[in-house]
Amino acid sequence: MDSAQGKHSALVVATLSAFITPFMGSAVHIALPSIEREFGIDAIVLAWIATSYILAAAISLVPFGRLADIHGRKKVFTYGMVIFTISSFLSAISISAPMLILFRILQGVGSSMVYATGIAILTSVFPPQERGKVLGINVAAVYIGLSLGPFLGGFLTQHFTWRSIFLVTVPLGLISIALVLWKLKGEWAEARGEKFDLPGSLIYGLGIVAIMYGISLLPGLRSLWLIVCGFLSIVVFVTWETKVENPVFDLDLFKTNRVFALSNLAALISYSATFAVAFLLSLYLQHIKGLSPQSAGA
Repeated sequence: MDSAQGKHSALVVATLSAFITPFMGSAVHIALPSIEREFGIDAIVLAWIATSYILAAAISLVPFGRLADIHGRKKVFTYGMVIFTISSFLSAISISAPMLILFRILQGVGSSMVYATGIAILTSVFPPQERGKVLGINVAAVYIGLSLGPFLGGFLTQHFTWRSIFLVTVPLGLISIALVLWKLKGEWAEARGEKFDLPGSLIYGLGIVAIMYGISLLPGLRSLWLIVCGFLSIVVFVTWETKVENPVFDLDLFKTNRVFALSNLAALISYSATFAVAFLLSLYLQHIKGLSPQSAGA
C-alpha cells in the first residue's frame, strides 16, 4: 500500500481500534458497583466481569497474532472487530451476570484479534522512516482510551446506566469495520503456508486459565493445586515451543533481544499495578466513600 490515502486509512483504523479496546477495559471498572446492585452478585463473580475480558485477551492474543501472520492481518483484524462490536452490543442487553461474563469473554477474544494486528498492519503499511511517528500516535490512542475510560464510564453509568458503556463502542466498531472494508486494500501474511501450533496454543491457554482461576479461589486448598498445575503447564509450554518446528511464539526473542525482554517485563509490572488499582479504587470510592459513578471516575 503506497498511496497516501491508503496509509492514512490504515492509521485511522488502527488508532480508532487502539482507543476502543483499552477504553472498554477501564470504563467497565467504574460500572462494577452498578452491575453488582442490578444483578445481586458477590465480589468473586463481580471480579470475573472485569477479569474475564482481560483473561480472554491474554489467552488468545499470542495465537491470533500467529494466525494473522499465516492467514492475513487484515482478515484477522476485521473478524476481531466484528466479534468485539457484536459482543459489545450483546453485553449491553445482558440479563444476568453469567451472560455478561460470557459476552465479556467474547469481547476479550475480539479485542485480542484487533490488538494483535493493529500495530502489525501499521508496520506493514508504513516504511521504517515513518513508523516511529505512527506507532507513537497509536500508543497515544491506547493511553487516551485508558485515561478517558474512568471519566466517561462514570458519566455514562450515572446518567445512562452501565449498559451505555457497551453501546457507545458499537458505532465506533462499525466505523472501523466500514473503513477496513472500504479503504484498506491489500493483505499481509508473512508466514503464509506455515503450520499453526494448536497444541502449544492449548497448553498456553490452559496454563493461564488455571493460574488465574486458582488465584481467584485463594486461600482455599483447591486454589493451590490449580496454581501449581498452571505453572506446570507453562513449563510444558516453554519446553514444547523450543522443540516444535513452527512455534506459536518464538521464545528465542527473549534470549536474543534484551530490549524486547525487558520491555515486556516493564509492561507486565505497569499494567498489573494499573489494573489492580483501578478495580479496587472503583469499589472503594463508591462502596466505602459513597461517591457517585461520575465522581469516582473523575
